[in-house]
Amino acid sequence: MTNRILGKRVLDLRHELGAVGTAALVVLAAAGMFFLMVLQPMQDERVRLERALSKNPPRNQTSLNEFYGFLESKQETTDALAKLYAIGTATGVDLQSGTYKTQAVGARLERYELALPVSGSYAQIRDFLNRALAEIPALSLDQMTLRRDGRNQGAVQAELRLTLHKVTR
Repeated sequence: MTNRILGKRVLDLRHELGAVGTAALVVLAAAGMFFLMVLQPMQDERVRLERALSKNPPRNQTSLNEFYGFLESKQETTDALAKLYAIGTATGVDLQSGTYKTQAVGARLERYELALPVSGSYAQIRDFLNRALAEIPALSLDQMTLRRDGRNQGAVQAELRLTLHKVTR
């Protein structure tokens, strides 16, 4: 009997609310079901993932920090350039006047692009590059152009394009 009374009340309520009110109740009920079945589980999953992420930072962030740590140097740029000149002198390479330009790469990284004309034997230039790249880890060789005036000429003219990477604070 209670089912009949409940059914009658629902019909009466439907007539009182009309089509728009009934549609609003259906939408409200659907929204509640959507929240309980979709949004709430997604929020729980987000909280679980945030906890896991705070315990274990993503690998790429760790790699990025390692990368910056590798490039970070207590040396000033002028010190690195002086070291480059000293390596040239020690290997017998004649360093001529070069040019450089500064370029900001990102929030924490700057590049000093060096155009450095050098001359010496092929072995001296190779030794110079090997030592420079080993002793200045933030230095990279971008391009090298070799030229020799004649077959019997011992000296090689080289145009080196180097980049000195610098982490800024």
